[in-house]
Amino acid sequence: MVDLVLQQNADALQRELTWLEQLLTHRLGGEQAKEWSELIGAYPVPDMASDPSVYAELIRKHQLMPEERVVFILALTPHIRPVILDVFLQKSDLQHQMYSEFGGSRGKNHIGFIPTGETAAYLLAGHDLAARFRLSTLLDSESTLVKQNLLWLESVAGEEPIWAGILSVSDEVVDQVTTGKIRKPRFSMEFPAQRIETRMDWTDLVLNTKTKEAVLEIETWIRQEEALMNDWGMNKRLKPGYNALFFGPPGTGKSLTASLIGKRTGKEVYRIDLSRLVSKYIGETEKNLSKVFDKAENKGWILFFDEADALFGKRTSVSDSHDRYANQEVSYLLQRIEDYSGLAVLASNLKSNIDSAFIRRFQSIIHFPMPAAGEREKLWRQGFSTSSQLAEDIDLRQISRDYEMAGGSIINAIGYSSLMALDRGTTVISRTDLLAGITKEYNKEGRSA
Repeated sequence: MVDLVLQQNADALQRELTWLEQLLTHRLGGEQAKEWSELIGAYPVPDMASDPSVYAELIRKHQLMPEERVVFILALTPHIRPVILDVFLQKSDLQHQMYSEFGGSRGKNHIGFIPTGETAAYLLAGHDLAARFRLSTLLDSESTLVKQNLLWLESVAGEEPIWAGILSVSDEVVDQVTTGKIRKPRFSMEFPAQRIETRMDWTDLVLNTKTKEAVLEIETWIRQEEALMNDWGMNKRLKPGYNALFFGPPGTGKSLTASLIGKRTGKEVYRIDLSRLVSKYIGETEKNLSKVFDKAENKGWILFFDEADALFGKRTSVSDSHDRYANQEVSYLLQRIEDYSGLAVLASNLKSNIDSAFIRRFQSIIHFPMPAAGEREKLWRQGFSTSSQLAEDIDLRQISRDYEMAGGSIINAIGYSSLMALDRGTTVISRTDLLAGITKEYNKEGRSA
C-alpha cells in the first residue's frame, strides 16, 4: 500500500514537473512577451480530475487555478527535482551574475536555485507589467495558497522588494505530496516543543472528584467539537478551539493529565517548556512561540504549555520598557492560545500569577491541589512494583497521614526505596529506605520530614 501511494504521488508530480519544464523552456526561449493565456493555451494544465494521488487531492480540494498550480509546483521543485531550476543559474555576460528578472536565491547548503516571488512573476507574466500587478494577489494573505498553508512568501529585510522573498513550503506539505505520510516534528530551535506520551492509564491518575469532572469536560469537548460547531451551527457563535488553565503545586498531575487526555482521545500532545522559551532579547519570545503555533495549526494537536510562571511571573506594573515587553509577551501568548483551533492547556503553579483580565479567555480553570491523605494512600499503594513486597513495619495509611506529598514526590520516593532494595539483592522494600526517600523529597522543597 505504501509503495502504491509513493508511485501515485511520483506519477502525478512527474506530469506536473514536465508541464512546468515546458512553460520554463518557452518563457526562457524568448517568449517573455507572451501572455499567460497564450502560454497556458499552448501547454494545457495536466488533468488531475480522477488522479488518485495526494497531490491531485490537494489540487481538487482547494480548487487551484492553473496559475496557482504553477506557483505551487515551482515552490515544490527544489524539494523534489531541483535540477529543473538550474536553467535559471545562467549569468549575464555584462554583470557576471544571475539575471535579476529571474529572481531566485541560494541557500547555505542547497547549491541549486531557490525560486522567489519574482521567479513566479517572471514565469507567469514575463514582461507584461499589468499581468504582474494582477498576479500579486496570488501570494497575499488572503490567497488560497497562503490561507490553506500550502506555501507562503518569506519576509524580506529592510526595504527590499516584497517579491524577493523565497517561496516556502512547509515540511508537512512536502511529506504529504511525496510519501503521503507526515513525519513527526523533532525538538529544535525551529520547533521548540516535545511530544509527550505515557504508558499509564486513566485508572492510574489520582485526582479529587471535582478536578476529574472538570478534566472529563475537556474530553467531552474533543469528542463533540465537530458536531457542536458544524452540525449545530455553533461555529457562527463560538470561536474554534478550547483553552484550559491547569494550576496547582508541582507534581500534582498536570502533565500526566494532559498526556492521558491525548491518549484517550487519539490526539498527539506536545509540551512547550516556557521556562526554556522565554528569551531576554526583545521580540525573541514571540518568535519562538510563533514557530510552535504555526507548526501546530490544523494538526489537531494538544499543546501543553508548562512552567508558565516563567512568563507570567514577569508580569508586573508597567514601570519601564522591560515591564512593557514582559507584558507584551504574555498578551501575545494568550492571544495565540485564544486563536488556536485545537486544545491548548496552560500550566501554572499559582492562579494568582495570571492577570484577572486574562482569566476570561479560558473555558476551563482547573485546580490540581495537593492530594488529601486518602488520595496519597492510593498513590502509595498503586505505585510499587508487583515484583516487590513491603516490609511488615510499613503502614502506608499512617505514612499517608503523616507526610503531605504530591504524586510526583511519592513516585520519586517509591523509586528510591525500590532501587535500594534491588541494590541489597532483595525484593522487600524496607521502612528505613522508604523514609529516606521521603526525606529526600522533603529536602528538595526545603521542608523537614
